[in-house]
Parts: sequence; C-alpha cells; structure tokens
Amino acid sequence: MPETTDCAGAIASATMRRPTLTDQLRQQDNCYTLLTREPDGTVASVMAAISEAVFAGADPGALIGRIADPLIRIVTLTVTASGYHITAEGRLDPESDAIREDLARVFPCTAPGILVAGLDLVRQRGGVPPVVLSCDNVAENGDTLRQVVMDYAALRGDDALSAWIGAHVVFPNTMVDRITPPFQEADVEDARRLLGGVDDTIPVSAEPWFQWIIQAFDGERPFWEAHPGTRFVRDVGVFERAKLQMLNGTHMILAYAGGLADLPTVAEAATDPALGAIATYFMRHEQSAGVALSDEDLDSYAAGLMTRFRNPGIAHDVERIGRNGSAKMAARVIAPMRENLEAGRPVTGAVLLIACWIRWFALHEQEALEIGLTDPRADVLRQICADARDDHRAQAEAFLAMEEVFGPPLPDHDGQVAAIADMLRRLTEGDVRAVLREVAQACS
Repeated sequence: MPETTDCAGAIASATMRRPTLTDQLRQQDNCYTLLTREPDGTVASVMAAISEAVFAGADPGALIGRIADPLIRIVTLTVTASGYHITAEGRLDPESDAIREDLARVFPCTAPGILVAGLDLVRQRGGVPPVVLSCDNVAENGDTLRQVVMDYAALRGDDALSAWIGAHVVFPNTMVDRITPPFQEADVEDARRLLGGVDDTIPVSAEPWFQWIIQAFDGERPFWEAHPGTRFVRDVGVFERAKLQMLNGTHMILAYAGGLADLPTVAEAATDPALGAIATYFMRHEQSAGVALSDEDLDSYAAGLMTRFRNPGIAHDVERIGRNGSAKMAARVIAPMRENLEAGRPVTGAVLLIACWIRWFALHEQEALEIGLTDPRADVLRQICADARDDHRAQAEAFLAMEEVFGPPLPDHDGQVAAIADMLRRLTEGDVRAVLREVAQACS
C-alpha cells in the first residue's frame, strides 16, 4: 500500500450557494448535531471537526486561494453528479451553459473551474498540489474528475496546465454510502430534545449504515480508517459498481415509480408490496450485472439494502432522489441494462424505470405532476413530450436518441424503444398501481 503520514487535521467547509448555512455554522462554533435515525429511535452526536466555514459564492477567489494554500492537503468534493457537467462518456460537456459562462468569468463558479483555478495557482507558485477527493455518486469518480478538470484547463486554452494536472495531481476513486435525507424543521426539535434543551439550527439526519471506500494514496491524511466504516483499498471498482447500480439505480426505480404511484418517500415505496417486489427483483437480477461478488454476497447486500430503504426513520423524498436523472442514467441504469441485453437477459425493471422517468416529464409538461422536477436537461425533455404528446413511441425514441444521456444505441435498440413505449402507454392509460402489480407478477 502507499505510504501515508497520519495528521490530525481539521475541515475548512466551503459552499457556493448557501450563505445562511455558513452563518449558522459560525454561530455554533462550527459544530452541528448528527441525528442517527435508527428504525426504533434516534441518537444525537455533536460533530466538531469543522474549524472554518466559508461562503465562496460572494468571493470565489477566496476559495481558489484556499485550494492553493500549502496547509490544505486534501480537497474533497460533494457537489452531486450534475456538478461535474459531464457527458455520458464521462468528459466535460463543452456545451453546458454553466461551463461556457464560467469560461468567460474572471473567477469561475463551477466545481471544475474553481479546481482548475486553484491548481493553476499551485503550479505557478511551484507548490505541491493537494489530493483531490471526489465523494460524489459518479462512476470512477476520481478518474472522471481528473478528466473533467483536464478538459476544463484545455478549454481555457492551457494545454500545459492540463498536462501538469494529469501528471502531478492525485484524484483517488472513492465510494461513499450513507443515506442522508434533507433537512426538516422537525430535526431541530429532535436535536433540542436529545441534547437536553440545547438549540442547533442545522442538525443533519443520517441512517446508521456508513461506508467510505477510498483508493489508497500517498501523503498526509487523517487516520480515517479508525472509523470501522472506512477502508483504503487498491481497487474501489467492485464497491463502487455495487453501490451505483444496486443502491443508487434501485433508488431511481423507487423514486420514479413511487412518484407516479403517490408513494412520497423511499420507505413507503420500498414497503409497498408490488413496488418493493419489483425493486428487490431489479436490484438482484438486473442491477447486479457486472458486480464481481458471489451470489451469497449479492443476496446479502441486496437484502441489506432493502432493509435500509424501508427504515421508517429516514424520510427520503422520492422527489429528491428523482432529481437530475439525465446526469445519473448512464452509469446507474444504462450500463447494467446494456450488459444484460448483450447477455440475452431480461430488462423488465430498466424498461419500467425509463418509462416512469419519461412519464414524469410528460406529466410535468402538462402541469399534472404533483411533485417537483429538477433536471439539467428539463427544458429539452419536456419539449420532447410536448412535441409527441400522444405518441408514446415517438417519446421513447426521442429520449433514447439522446446519446449524451443514454450513450450509443442499445442492443436491440428498436425492441427497447417498443418495450418502453408500451410501458409508457400502460402507465398513461391505466392505473399506475395496477401496472406495478402486473410488473411485479411478471418479475416473480
């Protein structure tokens, strides 16, 4: 394994979008409460690892300077998949509006732009660059982030910087697995009760399960593996693929089908007899494609995931899980779907998932979707549904033709278009829950 030096370290936390959060952290001496939501109750723990809270939205130059600070040895990112502005092939999307606007600014505001600017300062000063550690649900996240950052530098017209980043900056792959639902006002009351009357305006809820798999790297770092959920390994791939496909991919079918079936949370969707059965089948028999684990380990992992999904203490909204589907589809759904098609295996669950996703846009275009819809390609996808409002095949064909989302044509492409179109028809013309019961029976 690579050689490392243990250092106690502390966290300088930065946000581009939430100045209020920065103010709240500062008012609480940069401490917050972790509310661990067990199925039978909640445990409160005070977290005190943050030493500095920075709002960089008003002054991105300050964050760029912090990245270049010799005291900063590790830069972690948690910006979600959409924050990488990548194509289905894992390259920086030069047509992204955010990237084009960023390139015209003095100080960039996107994650790739800020990283490039900070690393450029390190190079100019002859310093040692920090390790850049992606913690997002992106396939091969470290390798992908390296390519995105190099692509951004090249788009700036600085091929020398791009080459320097590729040669000198370490981007380990990681896999982070812990379900953390968004903040709710009830969390504040829970924290106050569990802390004996102490107020915390920014508590964080999370499930008990925690796993952080990190590709081993040289250099100074905290002794993170002291936590039993953290491991340093040579190859993150098997852990990453299991999580992206079996957890995140199954989350997507629970979200898109659950949203249509008036099941507002993942726990309710996973507990529903029909959708829960579909999710179990989908996870174990479709989403496990290419996951290098034994059948026994796959069964155990799948059973554990369904237990986690059904945790009533985790109020994880399907609307939130369903966000930015076009940025997630390739790695989480299409990769195993393609592998299954090539092997001649059924893809019933994937067909249902894609049809439900398209149906979200069709309903949103008609102002009939009861939940919010957020996607970087929302305008284009809604327009497809508007242009082919009564033509399910045309909708399916146009969606699957978007190679920036789905990649190259699927095996038996026309057959998949027909299957998705038929599922769309059933979801549109019939009762969604009845359709789910029929699909569950077909999967059994």
